[in-house]
Amino acid sequence: MQSKAATILGFSLILGLAALGFLVQQMAVKFKEYERVVNVKGLAEQEVAADTVIWPIQFTVADNQLGSLFETLEQQSGLITAFLQQGGVEASAISRAAPNVIDKKAQQYGEGDRAEFRYIASQTLTVYSKDVAKIRGLISAIGQLGRQGIVFNQDPYQNRVEYSFTALNELKPQMIEEATKQAREVALKFAQDSQSQLGKIKTASQGQFSISDRDANTPHIKKVRVVTTVEYYLSD
Repeated sequence: MQSKAATILGFSLILGLAALGFLVQQMAVKFKEYERVVNVKGLAEQEVAADTVIWPIQFTVADNQLGSLFETLEQQSGLITAFLQQGGVEASAISRAAPNVIDKKAQQYGEGDRAEFRYIASQTLTVYSKDVAKIRGLISAIGQLGRQGIVFNQDPYQNRVEYSFTALNELKPQMIEEATKQAREVALKFAQDSQSQLGKIKTASQGQFSISDRDANTPHIKKVRVVTTVEYYLSD
């Protein structure tokens, strides 16, 4: 009886171990299926018009007398301000920086007594506006003040007009949806080509939004861009 019981127990253990091995094997196969993934990226781009402009207007005056130098600065600053206000720019949108005055005779390595004018002064008026179209029109027309003796500094680096786009939050949901949809289309194509089925999302990450000029000649047109990265499971 004891021998028979031992035989039955041993046979049962063998069957149990075989069943356990089969289950472990099936789980391993299933686990490996879940490890098959495809990593894709989706891109969304959109062109938008800038909604804010910062326009620095710098002009220069030269004279041999400080008194008349500052009088000319004040006069020309008034002419520029009047031009802007006549063009529809409110006074609150115009700020004036302190003038920068250079004394040629006070410079150790300057032209000294050979300079035609002892004093050279520059002043900058800055316009901050949300009406980009209006300011662009004024930028094109301000050159006519040169007929009244105003000398503008046209340095493209120090006096560069800056355009920006501030309504990014309004575009984010739509662009993220577009980028994610594009990523899924790429993943579906990959799955079809590899004779697989596209499963659920394993991981997803959103890249940073970037805003840049469309090109060097149209800085008032901005290109908004975002890239999303999505990882999908694949199955047979």
